[in-house]
Amino acid sequence: MIQLSAGLCVRSLSKDSECNRCETICPTGAIVVADNPLPSINFSACVACGACDAVCPNEALSLDNFSATDFFFKFIEDDDNLISCKKNVPCIAALNIENIISMAVLKKEIVFDMGHCDGCEIAHKCKPQIEKNHEEASYILEAMENPAFIRVEDVKYEKADSKQGETSDRRDFLKNINLKAVAKTKHAFEKEIKKATDELVEHTLQKSDIALLKQKRIPDRRKLFFTAIKRVEKPSQFHIIETDEITFTSMKLLDSEKCTACQMCYRVCPTGALTSDVKNSKIDFDPFLCIKCHICHDVCEPDAITLSPSYNVKEFFEPAVQNLIKFNVRRCNECNVIFSTNTADKLCYRCKAEDEEARELWGITDDM
Repeated sequence: MIQLSAGLCVRSLSKDSECNRCETICPTGAIVVADNPLPSINFSACVACGACDAVCPNEALSLDNFSATDFFFKFIEDDDNLISCKKNVPCIAALNIENIISMAVLKKEIVFDMGHCDGCEIAHKCKPQIEKNHEEASYILEAMENPAFIRVEDVKYEKADSKQGETSDRRDFLKNINLKAVAKTKHAFEKEIKKATDELVEHTLQKSDIALLKQKRIPDRRKLFFTAIKRVEKPSQFHIIETDEITFTSMKLLDSEKCTACQMCYRVCPTGALTSDVKNSKIDFDPFLCIKCHICHDVCEPDAITLSPSYNVKEFFEPAVQNLIKFNVRRCNECNVIFSTNTADKLCYRCKAEDEEARELWGITDDM
């Protein structure tokens, strides 16, 4: 069953977040992002394909019986290079781009078994995503000048000892529960109830989730990607690729004339790709830590932050922190608090807002 860690969902960072990737990819409409801050899930409709987990930028979604990270290590150790929904993954769409590239460079060649897609009831959403992932991963491998290759074939893998109709019966599950086993099976019981309830379940932030919001966490897939890249040779030259051709990271541009030094962008950044110093005198950006979740763009009211039209592959091999803007640090003439600004303002934002409200209340204009 799919699980949502509310504290990792980028939508929990701001009501202005526009992220709905999980809803868009879900082949059964089990995930709905509406007016609620967090996605709602119909567990009964979920088929556990894992596609939502793969497209989630911050790993907020996960499957009970499949972990892309665990699969990564098992697959690297395996002599076989075949990835199939009938062998080792719930669906090939459950694999994210970073893990696909990482496995490819370490295994030299991997094979996507697409032989079962034509008769699959979720292929209308998952097959195009698999093809898109294959295209993007292959393009980036080429830009890295890496000889690794990802093949797509109609293998139609089948397990020799597979048994048809080997599914769990939920009614038997409920019958087998006794008083002695209640404590042990409570968690599993609650999951079965969720699966049997054909309605959207809303999610809210708990105390444990709020603690996660304050952490700057690097996703496991990025750690694995960084580890894999360190094991391959650098290209003869660092190629530039278009930003639309890469979905999992980006480079940023910042308009100094629009920026108001509000501090929101680096405060909500879930990975610490955007940072400042103790004086809030600047904004730095680390492209290698960016997960392209778009939350910094969503919270920037003046639209000062934009995506660079290109991405330099050099950031994979020689990551470097870039300074986007520097601010003047002053003391407010009114309250004596230190604040940062890129204008000639002598009042901090709070005092400036109060001053503007007072002027409006009293009917005072700048012309008077």
